[in-house]
Amino acid sequence: MEKLYLDTSVFGGYFEHEFEIWSKILFDKIFNRDFYVIFSDVLDGELQLAPERVKELALRIPHDMNEYVSLNDQAIHLAEQYINEGVVGKTSLADCFHIALATLNNADVLISWNFKHIVNFRRIRGYNAVNYKFGHKILDIRTPREILDYEK
Repeated sequence: MEKLYLDTSVFGGYFEHEFEIWSKILFDKIFNRDFYVIFSDVLDGELQLAPERVKELALRIPHDMNEYVSLNDQAIHLAEQYINEGVVGKTSLADCFHIALATLNNADVLISWNFKHIVNFRRIRGYNAVNYKFGHKILDIRTPREILDYEK
C-alpha cells in the first residue's frame, strides 16, 4: 500500500472548483483504505487556520490508516538545505518542511496542488538533488490527478 504525504493544498483543493474532482477521487480512495497517509505537526498547524469544513475532511481519514510525524532537527536541517541550495526562497520554509518530512518518513509520494513551490519540474529536481547530496531517498512529488489509477 502506498504511503502518501498530503500537503495542505490537497485538503483545500477538495472544496475548490479547479481541483475538486481529482481531490474528491483521491479522498474517496483514502476513505476506502487504498492509501496510507502521513500527517505532520506542520500540516496540523496549517489546518488549524483552515475553514471548518477543511478540518472536518482531515478528521474523516481513518485513524488506523495514518501516522503522525513531528518536525525534528533532522527535518529542519534538510529543509534549510533546500533553501541554502537555492531550490526555493526563505519564504517557502513551510513547504520545505513538508518535503523534508515526506522524505525522512519514507513517503512513497508527496501530493500537492502547489505548482509554484512544490509540484514544479525545476523545484522537484532541486529538492531531489539536495536529497541525493545528503544521502536521502528521491521523493516522488505529484498532484492527486497524477497518482490515480484510471483502470479501476
